[in-house]
Amino acid sequence: MLLFEKSVSGRRAYSGPIAEKFSSKYAPAFLLRKNNPALPEISELDLLRHFTGLSAENFGVDSGFYPLGSCTMKYNPKITEKIARLADFTDTHPLAGSEALQGIMQIYHDFSLFLSELFGMAAFTLLPCAGAHGEYTGLKIIKKYFEKKGDDKRTVMLVPDSAHGTNPSSAHIAGFSIQQIKSKENGEIDLEDLKQHCSSDTAGIMLTNPNTLGIFESSILEIAEIVHKAGGLLYYDGANANAIMGKARIGDMGFDVCHLNLHKTFSTPHGMGGPGSGPVGVSAALKDFLPNPGIIKKNGKFHFTDNKQSIGHVHYALGNALVVVKAWYYARLLGKNGLKNVSEIAVLNANWLAKKLCSLLEKPVKNSVLHEFVLSARALKESHGISAYNIAKMLLDKNMHAPTIYFPLIVKEAIMIEPTETESLTTLKNFVRIMHEVIDEAKKNPEHAQHAPYNYSVQGIDEALAARKPVTCFKNI
Repeated sequence: MLLFEKSVSGRRAYSGPIAEKFSSKYAPAFLLRKNNPALPEISELDLLRHFTGLSAENFGVDSGFYPLGSCTMKYNPKITEKIARLADFTDTHPLAGSEALQGIMQIYHDFSLFLSELFGMAAFTLLPCAGAHGEYTGLKIIKKYFEKKGDDKRTVMLVPDSAHGTNPSSAHIAGFSIQQIKSKENGEIDLEDLKQHCSSDTAGIMLTNPNTLGIFESSILEIAEIVHKAGGLLYYDGANANAIMGKARIGDMGFDVCHLNLHKTFSTPHGMGGPGSGPVGVSAALKDFLPNPGIIKKNGKFHFTDNKQSIGHVHYALGNALVVVKAWYYARLLGKNGLKNVSEIAVLNANWLAKKLCSLLEKPVKNSVLHEFVLSARALKESHGISAYNIAKMLLDKNMHAPTIYFPLIVKEAIMIEPTETESLTTLKNFVRIMHEVIDEAKKNPEHAQHAPYNYSVQGIDEALAARKPVTCFKNI
């Protein structure tokens, strides 16, 4: 039930001083309300119970296994939350000036150097506030690079058919046209197709490595050589960096620009649109184009600096500073060897899980995987009418969050699973058991499976109708 439906005239959860009535001396007349807003009237106790009830219906990493492929939804250590909530961080105004921001500026300065060394880049900015924001920032840097060279013909960004959806979207918004590169049967990029698409119009290629199938692009050095020889640059989508920390470096693969997802790889909260952080790293040739302000250390103090060749500002002040603090402390706790261990365990968990599930559902690409893998329910749909969607909804009734489905698009009835390093063998075994239960039940009673879930306040819906005629507000508003 919605809060509006619980409203009873005359009830209130808070009593305070009556505000002076707004008039045109505060705002133009056309901005003033003609009538009072239609707000719910509800007691404090009912309000508390309403939101407590909603929280109980929510699902997150803290309440259960969250095997969402490609999004690295792993546990966030609560010590990082405690550090980020220290008054020295939370009570500092982001526009206070460098004298009042020395502590947070030191964290930014030191963490940028740490990321540069860990991933093999010349410099990092911590200002972008999400992965897609990082993509846009990195692509604007690429655009600025070619403008500086006077090469305005490079307007095409190459994107594999297995790419994350944000890649072509970000490239389009940044002003590039998109050309798709095919994948081979083994899930890696088709080098011949890449060669045919590289030309004097090519600005670059956007890749993640390992790719969205969980496969490491074994020809990455050759890919870099092909694109660089054509005059283009390589952009690294950092969504899958959890698989390579301390094992391989983005810069050593030949990438010129990258973004990371601190809200994924560095274990800060992730979901529901934020908060996030998408730092961007660049090679030496692109350092001057990083967004302003930068941070330098001089005479024992930290200073903001503006670069005239910069792409400009992508966020006021310091971006999502407290997310950066959590990620910085997480990295400090683990160190380089600890982060390497993170990747090793994530890869071990994914391969163990893939081995246990590949007899249950088809694994379209037979290669070994890294931190994630993709299965297909194609055969099950053909034999019993049970889709990846149905399996996902049945998992909800087992108190298990569903994996990613229908991505990547090159796999029919795709089910994408990423267990991360934080899950125990006990949890993984339980997931395997539940997956077997779900498939067995679906085969025995396909019609029942097609209408799952049954144990939630929101049950099976007509998604086509919801997309065509969405109801976005309460009827009485």
